[in-house]
Amino acid sequence: MAESFGNSFTIVEATSDEVPSTKQLWLALAKPSQALTLVLAAVPEGWTAEVVPAILTEKQQKMFEELNLGPGDVYRIDSE
Repeated sequence: MAESFGNSFTIVEATSDEVPSTKQLWLALAKPSQALTLVLAAVPEGWTAEVVPAILTEKQQKMFEELNLGPGDVYRIDSE
């Protein structure tokens, strides 16, 4: 049986293995453990990822809902 992705957003920071490193923020419509896997699949090999402990404001939540992401989708929201 397939596991549900859930219905909440998780913010993940991905970091390159280059020096100097590059950081990117990603939004995933998935549970935190699943969000890490999904983001790592979207970035180049060798990158690392960690969940950012953040709570979205109502305004941010609505803005991200307008992206029409489906369960398991990821979206790059920022880069350094």
